[in-house]
Amino acid sequence: MALQILLVEDNDRTAQQITEILADTPFQVTRAKDGLGGLTDAKKSTYDIVLLDHKMPLMDGLSLLRNLRELDAYGQTPLLFMTTEDPRQVAEKASRLGATRVLAKPLSRETLLEELKRLAPRYVA
Repeated sequence: MALQILLVEDNDRTAQQITEILADTPFQVTRAKDGLGGLTDAKKSTYDIVLLDHKMPLMDGLSLLRNLRELDAYGQTPLLFMTTEDPRQVAEKASRLGATRVLAKPLSRETLLEELKRLAPRYVA
């Protein structure tokens, strides 16, 4: 059974790149184009991992982190926070709000797969 990933990313190009990286893996990706859509999707279905962007319309990534952690279903779910800013600048706040890890964008294939392997070792070779 595939692990379910919720990708919350407003940039079409970045979302496509991440989706392509994960195409040959046992992960099923669902995309939301903004934070509010991501929260709506998270309330409708349960995802195993959430990849979320920092700067998005309607609800930014920090607000989404807080909202996801308030949902019982996402209390322990890995939340990977992606930012174009210096990760060290946002890591403390993102971690305080519930981010499992803060990743610098653009994500390389190696970085993304390494993080997923760390979180779900039996699913990534």
